Amino acid sequence: MNILFVHQNMPGQYRELVQWLAASGGHRIFFLTQKQNAPVFAGVETRVYKPHRKPAKDAYGLSKVWEEAMGAGFGAAIAARKIEVEDSFRPDIVIGHVGWGELSFFKQIWPDVPIIGFFEYYYNMEGGLVGFDPEEPVSDHAPFLMQARNSVPLANIEVVDQGHAPTFWQRDRFPTSFHDRMYVCHDGIRTDSLVPNPKAELRLGRLDRPLTRDDEVLTYVARNLERARGFHQFMRALPRIMEERPNARVLIVGGNEVSYGGKSKNARGLRGEMEAEVGDRLDWERLHFLGRIPYADYQSLVQLSRCHVYLTMPFVLSWSLLESMSMEATIVAADVAPVREAITHGETGLLVDFFDHQALAKQVIDVLGNPAKYAYLGTAARKHVVAEYDFLTKCLPEHIAQINALVPERKRIKMP
Repeated sequence: MNILFVHQNMPGQYRELVQWLAASGGHRIFFLTQKQNAPVFAGVETRVYKPHRKPAKDAYGLSKVWEEAMGAGFGAAIAARKIEVEDSFRPDIVIGHVGWGELSFFKQIWPDVPIIGFFEYYYNMEGGLVGFDPEEPVSDHAPFLMQARNSVPLANIEVVDQGHAPTFWQRDRFPTSFHDRMYVCHDGIRTDSLVPNPKAELRLGRLDRPLTRDDEVLTYVARNLERARGFHQFMRALPRIMEERPNARVLIVGGNEVSYGGKSKNARGLRGEMEAEVGDRLDWERLHFLGRIPYADYQSLVQLSRCHVYLTMPFVLSWSLLESMSMEATIVAADVAPVREAITHGETGLLVDFFDHQALAKQVIDVLGNPAKYAYLGTAARKHVVAEYDFLTKCLPEHIAQINALVPERKRIKMP
């Protein structure tokens, strides 16, 4: 089969699927992306495209997202036509993310080629990221800006032949008219490689020995240290945690940029803002900001963690949550709807009020002090993730079934 993937930030949500398809053989696969120095996958031909146009910095706010999406869409369409001409490649199916408008014009290039579109998030004023945190008040213009942002998925639901959402919470953010045109299935977690490791070790520059599971380690992981992922609440809980657990060592992973929401007014970002707020009450000898670390080190960090904190506003679930569950971490997480889809309080993890940093501190302190009492949570978490989110046994078969439903029988992918 000829398969074209489209995602501005390759591989995006297709990290596992594209590599499995390439390794299975018998397919010709192209990946169209904006990302320079994109990862190289054996059996996958990558092509970088440029948006045909980008909006000016002072472009009208209510049409800026649409203008950017159309520029990306036209640029991707031009690149797709070029692939057909120069590489003699015509896809049997196109699989891509709709959020940046990249798929918008593909039916003008190949009217009869089916498209599966990834619908990640629909912006609403209630129940989601916007307006959730009182510390981030929204303007009177927010409802109009959010609806303007939704113009891209609203247009693209008519472009795709099948929609895809990774969780039911994300699907349910979209209008009900979308639901019958979307299947729900996570990208998939490699639970076969993301396993617990009682012998895990992690070396830190300022320590003369590696950390192990014998150490009292508290971990927090996010792509960036930002409000959307509850970094401010975690920092507010730390003084009490570090005071009551004098042997605890805190490892924080994440960059200092902003992926979601507004930027901090502090020149050093939200980290600088929180250090100014609580820094004089922290034991800096036991607090480690690791920035972004190699994936293997991230795995070791989770595997040796005694308590892993995952905070988020109501938003897209981080892969790190499910990966941590797969590695049998004891997790204390925010009690918000998307997290409740993955974690049941007291069964596969522990949930606390996002806004109550004292409750967070109390729960973490108890877990750090009584690891045996909570050990069952990690075992149950892994069992749940294997059953519901495993890539090879749960998610891959569903993705392949959805692809096969749109192509002729002679083109269909065979599962091993």
